Amino acid sequence: MIDRRAHARLSDRLTRAPAVLLLGPRQVGKSTLARAVAAAQPGAIVLDLERASDRAQLAEPELFLARHREHLVVLDEVQLVPELFSALRPEIDAQRRPGRFLLLGSASGELMRQRSESLAGRISYLELPPVLAAEQPTDLASLQQLWLRGGFPLSLLAPDEGASFEWRRDFIESFLLRDLAQMGVQIAAESLHRFWRMQAHLQGQQFNALALGASLGGLAHTTTARYLDTLVDALMLRRLEPVLPNLGKRLVKSPKVYVRDSGLVHALLGIADLDALQGHPIVGASWEGFVIEQIAAALPQGAQLGYYRTAAGTEMDVVVSHGQRTLGFEIKFSMAPTVTKGFWTAIADLKLDAAFVVAPVERAYPLKAGVEVIGVHGIAEALATL
Repeated sequence: MIDRRAHARLSDRLTRAPAVLLLGPRQVGKSTLARAVAAAQPGAIVLDLERASDRAQLAEPELFLARHREHLVVLDEVQLVPELFSALRPEIDAQRRPGRFLLLGSASGELMRQRSESLAGRISYLELPPVLAAEQPTDLASLQQLWLRGGFPLSLLAPDEGASFEWRRDFIESFLLRDLAQMGVQIAAESLHRFWRMQAHLQGQQFNALALGASLGGLAHTTTARYLDTLVDALMLRRLEPVLPNLGKRLVKSPKVYVRDSGLVHALLGIADLDALQGHPIVGASWEGFVIEQIAAALPQGAQLGYYRTAAGTEMDVVVSHGQRTLGFEIKFSMAPTVTKGFWTAIADLKLDAAFVVAPVERAYPLKAGVEVIGVHGIAEALATL
């Protein structure tokens, strides 16, 4: 079992909130993590709501939940029984103590939040991302393998590259044909697959619904926007919004879009090994998306994530704001990274407290006062300055 950093965060949330909703795509390790937490709680009840026998136990949810008031109740794949949320509110109010319910959701993040609105003030949200670099050995080979295979545990731990690649291809097919249907998504699997594959080709570029629709055979811009919303909500795509400071400059206002798991980027594009990846035009954008996910997963609670770009081309790949402090991150796939004039202009425009160039380097070093080149494993330390 991979030691997930979210374990401590989840255990902490359960000491403070009556209910915790753990969000994440299928096969990311939510059930494994939840069972590990439950194993430390005497008498904990774990129900997998994909199983008819477990759903049957909730035929009368008010009676079942009241009977187990003294124990942690784990409800896996809770999006399959949305009516449970209306039963949870009065039950929590009847005995409002921390750590009563752990809900696991593989459905869309936004959809799950809408369904759980009735639990406002009673529920805490926590997202479990795919395996992170911070949860793996720090050597270059381990980092390359994580980048190539992505962070889904069964892909990462596969016996060889071929088995990992095949798992990811099967996951994509299963997600499109089965998982989205369970979420209530009414979009043809092949249409969404073409859109998803196109986004992999356009990794990290500004989203242009009109141009993308034309590339996909004349789809309306409203259709491509709906496809984007679907995969963002399903935690498969990241929509990185622009930072729009009031500078009197013409700013790019379109979001940038990334396939969140690097292993899925490579599976969608047919990249099966490191040699193929190193020689592929997507290599820089793939690395950028991989690093952005490491940054997003290490953000302190309440921090804002975005990017900055002007019409003149001044750009900062990632801007993180928290309270009164703002950090910038430029991402380079180079062992000897260099930056352009636009990088220094962005630092001045945004009045950054510090800036970092994230590259595949073994050790950090200063580039200039207030600017440092760091490796992926230095991201958490950089964000700790917020």
